[in-house]
Amino acid sequence: MAFALQVFFLLCGISGLLTGAWSWPSGEDKDGCCPKDWTQLDDHCYIFQDDTRTFADAESVCNNLGGNLASIRSYVENLVIVGLVKEGGAEFTWIGLHDAIEKGDFIWTDGTDFDFDHFALGEPDDTGDCVDLSVADRTFFDEDCTLEKPYVCIRDTFYCGGH
Repeated sequence: MAFALQVFFLLCGISGLLTGAWSWPSGEDKDGCCPKDWTQLDDHCYIFQDDTRTFADAESVCNNLGGNLASIRSYVENLVIVGLVKEGGAEFTWIGLHDAIEKGDFIWTDGTDFDFDHFALGEPDDTGDCVDLSVADRTFFDEDCTLEKPYVCIRDTFYCGGH
């Protein structure tokens, strides 16, 4: 089971790197759009999903929606995601951070660099290999990947020809 989970996360990482390869048409207006019911911040779209799933199942749903579990690269982005989760009535949510491939080496499922470290005091404590976000204190906790939690997906905006 552990090997299968590691292979899954490796494939998700590769998928995340490939999905970021698309670029805007040359000379076109770069105003991006998000699908209906998604929230936009800069060139990313976010959606909170309140149906609880394991980490791997949540990542799979996000992949089907054209993205990944949310990667968080800034304090502002963290606040936006906390707001979505709070509005959805949840206390914790899966985000796309994990160390399932190599213990202590945290990576995002979409392949972006892990350079916004917002773990709670005393975390990560090796409780698990997947990371959730606490609404109460807006910090990260490592958890057992098989727990079922709501989750937040992220995807790039898409070209919509200007507004």
